[in-house]
Amino acid sequence: MRPADLNRLTVAESADRYVELVRAKTSTGALSPATAEVYARDVATFTELAGADRVLDDLTGEDVDAVLLAFARKPDGRRARPRDGMPIAPGPESAAGPAQSASSQARFRRSVSALFKHAALAGWVQINPMTAATVTARERGGLRPERRALTREQAQGLIGAARALGEDGGTAPPAPGERGTRRRDQRTELRDALIVLLLSTVGPRVSELVRANTEDFYTNDGVRYWRIFGKGGGTRDVPLPGDVARMLEVYLARGRPETPDKALLLSWRGRRLARGDVQAVIDRVQRRVDPDRRRSVTPHGLRHTTATHLLADAVDMDAVRRVLGHSDLSTLGRYRDELPGELEVAMRAHPLLRGARNAGGHPEEAPGPVPYPEA
Repeated sequence: MRPADLNRLTVAESADRYVELVRAKTSTGALSPATAEVYARDVATFTELAGADRVLDDLTGEDVDAVLLAFARKPDGRRARPRDGMPIAPGPESAAGPAQSASSQARFRRSVSALFKHAALAGWVQINPMTAATVTARERGGLRPERRALTREQAQGLIGAARALGEDGGTAPPAPGERGTRRRDQRTELRDALIVLLLSTVGPRVSELVRANTEDFYTNDGVRYWRIFGKGGGTRDVPLPGDVARMLEVYLARGRPETPDKALLLSWRGRRLARGDVQAVIDRVQRRVDPDRRRSVTPHGLRHTTATHLLADAVDMDAVRRVLGHSDLSTLGRYRDELPGELEVAMRAHPLLRGARNAGGHPEEAPGPVPYPEA
């Protein structure tokens, strides 16, 4: 439940209050002093990695993932100490010594999760970012990000369901598991279709999506653009694919409630959509996808899907960087997920073998475009 009043504390302020509460539990016997100090140490490390002056509520699932992976790579000073008089050789993870053990990484994730669970209850965050974090703890190998991008077949299934929902013009029957027909003024199919298409093809951050206003979309030389207001006050103008631009026009004409609010995405009550509502929209559209092509995905997972498939289709890396709103090309490495069959496709279309002579001495025909693997 969203707290009535949000207390915008910094990470450091939140950590101090939480650690004070944890240590207070030792006086009642709810926690041992040793356990409380472990929590305090982990929270201090989290503060260091996340940034002490950042507002806790501004942290996203992506930020939490970055902190967890940074901790996993952090040298473990205890394991680097000499033992029995023999120094331990530095491990491959760091010149300073071995990285954190799998058990330490799992413990750190539990500590961060407990911090945010309390923060949600205390009103320090609107939405617990751990629900959007994709880095999970494994018994062997420590923290690892789960594969987030949908395969092409899965993404096309989701996009196809969104298109069909939009083409029905808000008259589609309820999906399996949904309630019966709603009143006309409560129907949100056109809005839901637009949300999924924007997330799947443009890959905005969910915060950028819900902050969008109708005035942020404009036309130049017949091309529809979205001026996205991103992190740090930066903006980027991204052209919309034709199908997405058409869905936008249909939604603005027939799906958006009449209201003086300038927000693009509105609830059926006419209020700006919240970040936490977007996942429910994706899940509703997913229920219309064939089960064989369906896989649950978060809004941030659709951002990964956009990046992965643009890069896999040999779109210029700098163009992908600009679409996603990153200042550094190296950041794209976090968004490029592995796709099944991609190595086989790459080797079949090897650039050094184009136009080479075959065994009979005759030039081989240059291969045509090779379809990317579906799954």
